[in-house]
Amino acid sequence: MKIIAITTPKVTSDDLPIIRGLIGKGIDVIHLRKPDSCIDECRDLLLRLTDKERGRIVIHDYPELYDEFQLLGIHINKNVTCFTSGYSGLRTRSCHSFEEVMMYKDDYDYLFLSPIFNSISKQGYLSGFTHDKLVRASEEGIIDRKVVALGGVTFDKIEYLKGLGFGGAAMIGALYNTSQI
Repeated sequence: MKIIAITTPKVTSDDLPIIRGLIGKGIDVIHLRKPDSCIDECRDLLLRLTDKERGRIVIHDYPELYDEFQLLGIHINKNVTCFTSGYSGLRTRSCHSFEEVMMYKDDYDYLFLSPIFNSISKQGYLSGFTHDKLVRASEEGIIDRKVVALGGVTFDKIEYLKGLGFGGAAMIGALYNTSQI
């Protein structure tokens, strides 16, 4: 199962050691999601990473940084709605329903499905799926190796998510609010 880290929304002085620590501990991919920071702050952070570290980064808010830094990929969401012509990197997308997953699954390397559990990092962002609905989606093949669980995911929930057939687990709050990493 792929373990994915998503950064906090604002560039801080803690980002560099946290990103390096996550990569060092075996996190598969880092999603650089910085909607509360400008492109120059993100660029400065990326400049301080090595080529190898940048090769593990999927960018959310500033897709133009993908080519500039030879990043792993671009994430499609409400702020970034399409890939540029000729784009060949990792393709990821956010989804909030099973219908969206079914609509987009064939066009992406993986999709985030959220919120699976009540969010840790976003107050009031409650689970959108019951256990029964998740089991049914798993049985119907909607949840599979291309679907990554997001929202309230913690390390103690990994086995449950594996059992449902999720291909990965993405975390923000569990990584930034704990010493488990």
